[in-house]
Amino acid sequence: MRRLGIAEALREAIAEEMRRDERVFCIGEDIGVPGGWGGAFTVTLGLEKEFPGRLVDTPIAENGFFGIAIGAAILGMRPIADVEYGDFLACAMDQIHSNASMMRYMSGGTVRVPLVMRAPVGATGRGAQHARNMERFFIGMPGLKVVAPSTAYDAKGLLKAAVRDDNPVMIFEHKLLYGSKGPRGEPGAVDATSDVPDEDYVVPLGRAAVRREGGRVTILGWLLMAHYALAAARTLAAEGIDAEVVDVRSLSPFDYETIGRSVRKTGRVVIAEEGPKTGGVAAELAAGITERFGDSLLAPVVRVASADVPVPFAPQLENAYRPDPARICRAAGALASV
Repeated sequence: MRRLGIAEALREAIAEEMRRDERVFCIGEDIGVPGGWGGAFTVTLGLEKEFPGRLVDTPIAENGFFGIAIGAAILGMRPIADVEYGDFLACAMDQIHSNASMMRYMSGGTVRVPLVMRAPVGATGRGAQHARNMERFFIGMPGLKVVAPSTAYDAKGLLKAAVRDDNPVMIFEHKLLYGSKGPRGEPGAVDATSDVPDEDYVVPLGRAAVRREGGRVTILGWLLMAHYALAAARTLAAEGIDAEVVDVRSLSPFDYETIGRSVRKTGRVVIAEEGPKTGGVAAELAAGITERFGDSLLAPVVRVASADVPVPFAPQLENAYRPDPARICRAAGALASV
């Protein structure tokens, strides 16, 4: 076992998969520049030394290099496409929506698209165009799997599972969880390090994880909100309220089996989402929980989310915009009293 941060764990996963399978390569902007930062958040730092020619640097043209990656995947390669900021996935939306997600279905299963797409998300003082949580735009895209790791162990295991999957997989990574050091360190970063085994392992796609057992109220979150949910649960415990925290982790498909066990136990659900409230992941989760487990609910599902505005640039406004442990704690505490 070693203690790794998420950026380190992702880098290790990419290296191991490239050693294991010569069809794996990375493509994106600034990912293999000698002496560079290894992409926007150091994930591919130094990999160009061991894998010359397999880290393909591209112009700033997301629609173009996603098209290249999709074509390579169809022809038998296993590309990992990297966008510097998740917001820029909008530039590649036609390729992802019209080609990557649909091709296997349209071909009756004869065409496979083993493509991994990595995207940093979350508000980190960079302004609205480098801060959006893009999960909402992809969870309703049939044919695409979506995961969002909150720990280094999960980041490595999910990436390795995604590389080995024959379907396109989108991996969202929060900028405040990378654990990058030096010039790419993030103010306000949260410790997402975890023990990572030396031996090969994968984390299966489509599974949630119970991070804290409890019996009074269930708090669901992913990425940064999984950590904030745990912080809220610790405060609630000091007040005598036993909260269970479920890291949703898989956003498409949702793991309703794990979520359902928690809902049946507590009867009360709070969902914490960093993105805006209207039309978000939490809205879909709330609907799915109500449809499946409505008879177990003692009160309506509560959503704690950001305001329906672009992400503010001013630090004070950004902090007010995004849910924090205190807001989650208040919502869960009020629900627990019902």
